[in-house]
Order: sequence, then structure tokens, then C-alpha cells
Amino acid sequence: MFPIRDDNPHFLTPYVTYSIIAVNVLSWLLVQGMGSEPALSASVCKLGLMPAELLNSLPAGIQVQLGQHAVCQLTGSASYYTVLTSMFMHGGWLHIIGNMWFLWIFGNNVEDSMGHLRFALFYLLCGLVAALGQVLSDPDSALPMVGASGAIGGVMGAYVVLYPKVHVHMLIFLGFFVTVIAVPAMFMLGYWFLIQILGGFNSIGSEGGGTAFWAHIGGFVAGGILVFLFRDKELLDSHPYHGWARKASPTKNWHRIDRNR
Repeated sequence: MFPIRDDNPHFLTPYVTYSIIAVNVLSWLLVQGMGSEPALSASVCKLGLMPAELLNSLPAGIQVQLGQHAVCQLTGSASYYTVLTSMFMHGGWLHIIGNMWFLWIFGNNVEDSMGHLRFALFYLLCGLVAALGQVLSDPDSALPMVGASGAIGGVMGAYVVLYPKVHVHMLIFLGFFVTVIAVPAMFMLGYWFLIQILGGFNSIGSEGGGTAFWAHIGGFVAGGILVFLFRDKELLDSHPYHGWARKASPTKNWHRIDRNR
């Protein structure tokens, strides 16, 4: 299943959402060489988050081979800045396109509920908690973690708390048959979260790389909790589909509307 849009109007211009997407895209283009080598591997090694290096749980000098183009080496000193920089690095075209698409769909409405400055802080805090979740799940890992999906998981956690009954339109692939269905956000995002939990427990003890499920879980839970601190009640009160008590959004009314109507 892949979300293509939601039936949720937004009222503020989502400047922070646009800016986050722009920073990620510029990082991909200018720092990571659009996925070309050796820029990609070098950026992942230098700016990705290595739990073992952050916690100093392994001796310096341990090397991790990344494909055929780069070797990441533990330096023996904690690079705390990678907790932040890893949130703006990606491992491939599908990785960044998927993350930015999810942020594009869900970010504007969460920013709408908080205002610009609060949303920016909320996003970064969710990313930090997501990184902490992945580090705690495997503190001895020397594999670098990159991606915005932990912070975006926080956005999705906030979204399902704020707008649980809003319809999300999804592409469904059933073999050669492709269709579009619309389901409430609580079902779509609940299913996504369940997949992360199953993947997280299945990844315990795994020595290879892969999806940072515990970062997704940590970000989602953080977003669902922190939203109560960052939401702006005045902004939400006039939203037609906010909360469990409001009616479900129609499946055709997905255009931007004026809050004052």
C-alpha cells in the first residue's frame, strides 16, 4: 500500500514542511552526489549515525565495508552531530523519494496544527527520539543509520492523533491488479505502525543492515505523545476534521479551503 493523498484541507502555507524537503533534496544533490559514488558512501560514513561510535561501545579502528566504494571506520570519539545530520542523509533514490512523499502528504496538516516554529522543533525532537530508539535497540552496531523516516514517523504519529478519521487514498498492488482505496488515517497509519513493530522484533539479533524499524517506532510514539505539548488549540478548533468526535472527511473534498468559511 502506498498513500497518494489525503482528504485533509490545510490553511497555513507549510513553510517548514517545504523547507525540510528542500534541505533533504539539497543534501542529496550537493552532499551525496545524487547517489553516485564515492560521494554517497562517504556521506553515509561521515554523516550517518553509528550507535557504537556514539556510545563508545566498541574500540576504535573497527571497519565496516559499504559496498565496493567506501569503508567506515570507528574513530573512538563520539560524533554527536551525526544524530542531527543523519536525519538529512539517505541511502538511495527510492529512500529519499519515499520519505519526502510521506512528509509531503502528512506534514502540512501537522504543521497546520502547531504553527511553523513549533512544528520545526517538534520535527527535530521526533528525529532525536527516533535515533535514540535505534541506538538503544543495537548499541554495538557499527553500521551507519541515515534517513528522515524516524522524524517523519513522528509526523505520522501526530497525524493519527489529530486526524484519525480523515481519509487517506492509497494505491493497492494485488499482483497485476492496481486500484485506489480510501481508508481512515487510523487504519492506514495503524497498519504502518504494526508493520514496523513486527519488523523491529524480527530484526533483533540481526547483524546485517536494513530498515531502522526501531527508529520508526520511536519516532511514531514520540510524535503521538509530543503532539499534546506542541498542538495549538486555537488552530485546531476551526479544523473541520480534527479529533474523534468530528465527522469523517469526504473522499472527494481534498482541495485547500479557506479557514474563515
